[in-house]
Amino acid sequence: MLGSTHGTLTTDSRRARAIACGERSGRPAVHGRPAQAGDLDVSGRPLHSGVPDLDRFFRPRSVAVVGASDAEGRPNTGITRQLADWAERVGATLYPVHPSRPSVFGIPCFPSVAGLPEQVDLAVVLVKDPVPVIEELAEAKARFAVAFASGFAETGPEGEAAQRRLAAAVEQSGLRLLGPNTNLNAFERFRDDLEGPAIALITQSGHQGRPVFALQELGIRLSHWAPTGNEADLESADFLSYFAEQPEVGAIACYLEGLKDGRSFLLAADRAARRGVPVVAVKVGRTETGARTAASHTGKLTGADAVVDAALRQYGVIRVDGLDELQDTAALLARARPPRADGVVVYSISGGTGAHVADLATGMGLSLPVLSEARQAELHQWIPEYLSVANPVDNGGHPVGDERGRKIIDAILADPAVGVLLCPVTGPFPPLSDRLVRDLVDAAEQTDKLVCVVWGSPVGTEPAYREILLGSSRVATFRTVGNCLTAVRAHLAHHRFAAAYRSPFDEAPRTPSPSYRKAQALMQPGRQLSEHAAKQLLRAYGIRVPREQLVTSAAAAVRAAGLVGYPVVMKASGARIAHKTELGLVKIGLTSASQVRDAYRELTDIARYEDVALDGVLVCQMVEQGVEMVVGVAHDDLFGATVTVGLGGVLVEVLRDTAVGVPPFGEEQARDMLAGLRGRALLDGVRGRPAADLDALVEVVLRVQRMALELGDQLAELDVNPLMVLPQGQGAVALDALAVCR
Repeated sequence: MLGSTHGTLTTDSRRARAIACGERSGRPAVHGRPAQAGDLDVSGRPLHSGVPDLDRFFRPRSVAVVGASDAEGRPNTGITRQLADWAERVGATLYPVHPSRPSVFGIPCFPSVAGLPEQVDLAVVLVKDPVPVIEELAEAKARFAVAFASGFAETGPEGEAAQRRLAAAVEQSGLRLLGPNTNLNAFERFRDDLEGPAIALITQSGHQGRPVFALQELGIRLSHWAPTGNEADLESADFLSYFAEQPEVGAIACYLEGLKDGRSFLLAADRAARRGVPVVAVKVGRTETGARTAASHTGKLTGADAVVDAALRQYGVIRVDGLDELQDTAALLARARPPRADGVVVYSISGGTGAHVADLATGMGLSLPVLSEARQAELHQWIPEYLSVANPVDNGGHPVGDERGRKIIDAILADPAVGVLLCPVTGPFPPLSDRLVRDLVDAAEQTDKLVCVVWGSPVGTEPAYREILLGSSRVATFRTVGNCLTAVRAHLAHHRFAAAYRSPFDEAPRTPSPSYRKAQALMQPGRQLSEHAAKQLLRAYGIRVPREQLVTSAAAAVRAAGLVGYPVVMKASGARIAHKTELGLVKIGLTSASQVRDAYRELTDIARYEDVALDGVLVCQMVEQGVEMVVGVAHDDLFGATVTVGLGGVLVEVLRDTAVGVPPFGEEQARDMLAGLRGRALLDGVRGRPAADLDALVEVVLRVQRMALELGDQLAELDVNPLMVLPQGQGAVALDALAVCR
């Protein structure tokens, strides 16, 4: 069978200044602690992106079991026995440690870590409070430790405090820790009789990895399992980076309840993307209930799910919803060859089945090309003329029972537009079904194209399935149509992504721009900027704003209108004004001096009545023709600064049609953000309206991203709404802006 919460890091300007001025020596410090994988400078580049060498974790030369036992009925006894078996399999020397036992399972026991005869690669800690043992292991210079104990961050404030103490002890020790609140999954018995690329598995809940582990029973190879638990030290990102560099790993499957550090995870995903290793993940927390449950289980922040979704997509991580999808998608991606074409052909013995599957495939965005007239004529040599062979291909049943069946399959696979042949078998009907799957398996051995079979029997004990299909390493076998289509879509998408991938970290600027220095003079820590000041900030980064003047008298407003050019817009400008329209503090379409004088008096009267402090009134150029968009910056707990783009004006709150990007990202990713908007057609031009200047919009998104990266934590929030995107070739103008400084 082939296919069957902790603290967060964000970019900040203090770090930018330190890097720009060379204020670091040795291992850099970030937020008062040594830099780690995932720490980024002002431009989004990693400060320290090393991957922990986990070879000695998974294949140690020596293993100490602290709290080892062989007493019947004790939980530690079963764990010790499993570790002894595992140590023997990997060729490691086992050292039981217990203060009152002379031996464990016949192996001499040591009273303390200090008495061990050699430096150990891995220490497994079975005591309730691992902190004192960590300190002893530090003295003994152990390389890795595992803490199984629970009762830490997953239990609430007291547990969180205990975990902080544990993390601090690990930081001081120099060793690396897996856990706490983890289990024995890393020490499972993996089958060594299976061939081909393997799946490496990362889970924060060991039980949720069982379905993927069970794939070995269907012939899918597994190479590693990392149950990360509460991640006081080693986290999912560390294992993701390590697995991406292992030559035997064909795909990485993840079950994630939360991310310890979003930036670390993205650096790890980037490493996998650079090497073309597919990553498939179930990430819980799509709903409020799921997020609460995940937090209570592992004590992590799950982050805003839309941001998580966008971040994973940017780095090619394939997000699936169920463990069955995780199984099938990871298995297909691990073992299937790169596709020769994106076209999918549905081939069945039933017209109804073929039509149904074709509908589902089309609905999921798969391409089902119509076969050429010449190809259809060839197929009609063996299939009755009254049956459709355009795609889906309906053979009517009988041809699969003789030599015609293989000829049909070969003819479909020979079509250059076809990359995937998908054959749904709704139920066994021997001997025809046996002959059909044998022909499919034999054909798969002779082609470099993907052959998928959906075996729809609820039993799954038929020889055609158990022996013929599961016995093939070239046919991707599924039990449901949905999982098959999900996996095929992911397979095609992954290879498109991998072929075009350029790491955004390579493209990110290394030093602060001149705009950054200009912006520094405009920032007002702890305050919201007035619209006028916020627009000056945009100007500093080369973002176009309307012609405008800030005035403090009616006479000055009239003079400004003459300079700006009628018609004009007048708006109250003040640091405490967030929603001017609702307060009546905007006047549009003013065409005369008298209207300008009246508008000035009315705006200042409203401001006094509403007790709103003004720094003046803006007299602005009126820009009418274009598409109103919104571009903004916000901060996510996991990923730091994020950039949002979407339909603007009043539509931003009505339709909520926005896309999110996590800096750093490049031009192509900015365009992908726009392509995903439901209202994208407005930018292309509808009902006779001209197409908008898409290039100018992309440029604004990239400039706003630069602001987010360089100003970092100094800029708490930025909202450019509306950004008027003018007709093609005319640019984009920020008509209004709100900025909040930290």
